[in-house]
Parts: sequence; C-alpha cells; structure tokens
Amino acid sequence: MAERIDLLVKGGQVVTAAHRACPVRGRTMQNLPVLEGGWVACAGGKVVAVGPEEKVREQVEITAKTEVIDAAGKVVTPGLIDPHTHLIFGGSREDEFYLRAQGADYMEIMEAGGGILSSVRATRAASLEELVETGRQRLRWMLELGVTTVECKSGYGLDLETELKQLEAVRILQREQPVELVPTFLGAHAWPPEYAGDHEGFVEFLLDTVLPAVKEQGVAEYVDVFTEKGVFSVEQSRRILQKAQELGFKLRMHADEMHSLGGAELAAELNAASADHLLMVSGQGIRALLESDVVPILLPGTAFTLRKPYAPARKMLAAGLPLALATDFNPGSCPTANLLLVMSIACLYVAMTPEEVFNAVTINAAHSLGRSQRLGSLEPGKQADLVIFAVDDYKKIPYYIGVNLAETVIKAGQVVVGN
Repeated sequence: MAERIDLLVKGGQVVTAAHRACPVRGRTMQNLPVLEGGWVACAGGKVVAVGPEEKVREQVEITAKTEVIDAAGKVVTPGLIDPHTHLIFGGSREDEFYLRAQGADYMEIMEAGGGILSSVRATRAASLEELVETGRQRLRWMLELGVTTVECKSGYGLDLETELKQLEAVRILQREQPVELVPTFLGAHAWPPEYAGDHEGFVEFLLDTVLPAVKEQGVAEYVDVFTEKGVFSVEQSRRILQKAQELGFKLRMHADEMHSLGGAELAAELNAASADHLLMVSGQGIRALLESDVVPILLPGTAFTLRKPYAPARKMLAAGLPLALATDFNPGSCPTANLLLVMSIACLYVAMTPEEVFNAVTINAAHSLGRSQRLGSLEPGKQADLVIFAVDDYKKIPYYIGVNLAETVIKAGQVVVGN
C-alpha cells in the first residue's frame, strides 16, 4: 500500500550521498551518488522514497495536504553536518586576528595570556543567558547555510562552574531551535591560570572532580582533549580519555595540529570517534588510523586563518582513510561559522574534489558523530534533513566561494529556512 506523504521535493539534482559502506574511505570518496531530476518523498519527519518520478509515484500517495516543493533546476542535498565547533563562548578576539595578520604566532599569543585564556576570562564573566543568546545567533548563521547538525564543545571555562555553564547552554539551545546539537566536554583545552604552576594538579582536578560532575549532569556525549606541545601531553591525554571511557563517554581528539606528537596514534589506540586537525600527522599516525575506526576530521579553515600548512588529505585518502570536514568555528584560530567556505578551501588548498567534499560534510561527518544510521544521506528510513541550493549542479556550490546558495533548509521534514 502506498504511503501517504506530507512533503515532496521534486525535480532537482539530488545528491543522495548514499553508500553501502560507511564511512566512505579513500578512493571511494570520489564516488558521490547523484540523481538527476530526482524526487524525495517524506512523511513523519523521515525520508520514505527517493528516486525518479515514476518510481516514487509508485511508492507514495500525494494528497492535497502534501507540501510540494519544486526543485527543478536546483540541487538537493542532505542537511550539512559540522562535526567540530567551539560554538559557545564569551567575548571575541578581533585584536588577535589583526596581530596574526602582522605575523604574531598562535602559541606566542597564547603564552602572553591571549588566545584561549582570553576567551576563558570572557566566558567565565558571561551569564548563562548571554551564552545562550550568542549561541542562538551563531546557530542561525549556520542553519541559513544549510547546516542542520552541529557538534559543540565546551573548553572556555577550565573550571567546573563555567564548563557546566557552557554545556547547559548547549542543552537549552537544543530544546529551543531546530539545529541538532552534539555536546562535547573539552575541559582539557588549556592550562587555567589557577594551575599555571601545577599542571598535574589540574589533570587530577579533571579526573577526580570535573569529569564525574559532567557525567552526573548528563550534559555531554563526548570528551575531547587538546593534545599538543605546550598543552596536554600524550600521556596526560591518555589518562583523561581513559577516565572518560570508564565513565561511559565517547571520545574525540585534537591531534597533531601544530606538532607531530603521536595524537593520531593515541586516537587509534583508544578507538576514538574522531581525530581532528592532523596538519602535522606522521606516516606512522596515518597507518595507525588506517587500522582503527577513527574518522579523521580536517579543519582547513584553521590552517587558512593561521596561515599554516594544510593537512595531507591526498596522502590520507591514498592510504584509504575516510575524511570528514568541519569549520572549527571558534573565537581565535578560526572565527568562521561558514561550512560552505570551508568546503571551497578544501577544494582549493587541500586538493579535495567536490565529490570528496560532499561526502566529507554529509555521510562521513554523520559517522564521526555516531549518527550515520539516521543522518548524512537521503535514503528511506533516515531523517528528512535536506537543503535546496539555488544552482543547477552541486559542483557550483564550492565553486562560488563564500556565497550562500542555500535557498531552503528542511530539518526532520519541516521547512526551517525558506518559504
């Protein structure tokens, strides 16, 4: 019996991003399933049929109550997914932005009391209401670009009260707006001033006090660590992440961003969900990732902002790794919430093809967040998250650099941006 539908998007170039295997690895990332003149039928917030008009008509019942969107001459994609952001923070750091433009180094700024610690001071001073309000605005920026799922890290408190305040802001925002949020605790983001001379004491504080409290409050799904020279060593990161695993958290990692420290190897050892940045990943790190289920997430907007070498994407793909892409939206090293811009940078400077880029911000990004069974592609049974772009070919989306071509955004079968 044909299923009665409440939404039909018809006639567009449909990027289904549907793959039998997930995540999509290596050379397979150059294969992007696309349907010309396709129809996407939805009911109850889910996709029920995708295909040519005649095939979809056989499977569904279109009634007078069905909302029909004509996408002829346009591109229809899954809702885009941003799997690495620092969305919730107080203040801004435009002065540092201009200092870097004059040649100041990221770590030099941080050691002088700027960088992350500048945002820590502002975030500690901000009220919960202020963090919610600014977070709401930033999520609207993202939604209007076609981003329907966003990972959100804490990490600008470095104390119990403010870390919980950031994660509570994420929980409030999840209830009141349409973008799906994935909360991550990143208390191990920098050394707080209170522990400037006692790094081991801060690690113990995280292990004994903060992680158990975050677990008790139920405000985070993942735990992340900034494993980097001058911040958390591989051994300190291992202790924090192992404690997180014992408490039932899933893991993410900032790994091998500025120095090749073995962060990728640790992510593989602990079977983290993702290893992010990887600008300086070693050959040994790539081999370790290849033998694991870790999804490498590249953040080319950060390399662009800091004017650093980009992650070796082609080497990683040649080895057979899956790749995802994210903005790394944050107040310092990457103050952009524009995933479409990051897609363009990935094509231009990381030498990824448009097909690889779309797989990276849909199905692979969903997999890195443990949501590929529900999100990341347009196929029956998945949530009806769709974006309609006002161009006739998906290759034009990263081609028009910095231009927002998203015309209509649909989340769980409801139009949230557009007509």
